[in-house]
Amino acid sequence: MKGTVGELGEFGLIRELTSRLTTTPAVRVGPGDDAAVVSAPDRRVVASTDVLVEGRHFRRDWSTAYDVGRKAAAQNLADIAAMGAVPTALLLGLVVPAELPVTWPSELMDGLRDECQVAGAAVVGGDVVRGDTITVSITALGDLRNQEPVTRGGAQPGDIVAVTGWLGWSAAGHAVLSRGFRSPRAFVEAHRRPEPPYHAGPAAAGLGATAMCDVSDGLIADLGHIAEASKVRIDIRSGAIDIPSQMNDIGQAVGVDPMQWVLTGGEDHAIVATFPPDVKLPARWKIIGEVLNPSALPQVTVDGAPWTSQGGWDHFGDIES
Repeated sequence: MKGTVGELGEFGLIRELTSRLTTTPAVRVGPGDDAAVVSAPDRRVVASTDVLVEGRHFRRDWSTAYDVGRKAAAQNLADIAAMGAVPTALLLGLVVPAELPVTWPSELMDGLRDECQVAGAAVVGGDVVRGDTITVSITALGDLRNQEPVTRGGAQPGDIVAVTGWLGWSAAGHAVLSRGFRSPRAFVEAHRRPEPPYHAGPAAAGLGATAMCDVSDGLIADLGHIAEASKVRIDIRSGAIDIPSQMNDIGQAVGVDPMQWVLTGGEDHAIVATFPPDVKLPARWKIIGEVLNPSALPQVTVDGAPWTSQGGWDHFGDIES
């Protein structure tokens, strides 16, 4: 569709966006009414929300609107999975300038829709308003399916720490893009469109995970949330974490130890969890550490020692894209 958002108008834009959507059996009432209705057989609803702002969380010269849609959906749906729940629905709040071409929000919606389909969810509604800066606000919903939620506060001394999904790939891709390159493509795509292992969250709950979260702020930072909530110490074994040869090559090219990306790079949305020591984990899980008795800070150590390098995502720290 040609033209700008302003030329199409609010209701024309809403019609354009909702026409691109698909649905699932969980959606009883979809877009077009005062509110959506999503079935919740468990009678408990898991909910999470995130905001992405242009220039801080994404750049239009680095990522297409479709990329931004995939990423926005992924980071929210991963939060649902990290509670041990199955994603069911997503709501969009969108702020756009009037002069923005209509193709941008349309492609954004395509990305949201397609990432929801990967997770088994659907976009069920939202709102659009005019503003100076493109802002994408997402609320995701999920169903526990009779499982208890897996929070950050249940890790016990003696538990193992295991992870599934990519670590450091998004940060390596960000380093590549920051220097004006577009390859190796796998790492650039990992930054543009993370691929959370949605299935792993509910599966981990079924395996008896004691604590869990997705790696959005960096492995050390997110395990730090678990350590703080559980009042334990967590030690990571760096030798247990494989670093791809291409990531080593990128690190050499830009002068960064790739272990820095693995331990502190965010936005991969891998799932990290603690389990009882006698658990039998599927091959997709990699054991990378253990939970220890509480001690003085820091609560997360690497090979028994504090990690002294900087890293980890803080929304009120350095600018991220």
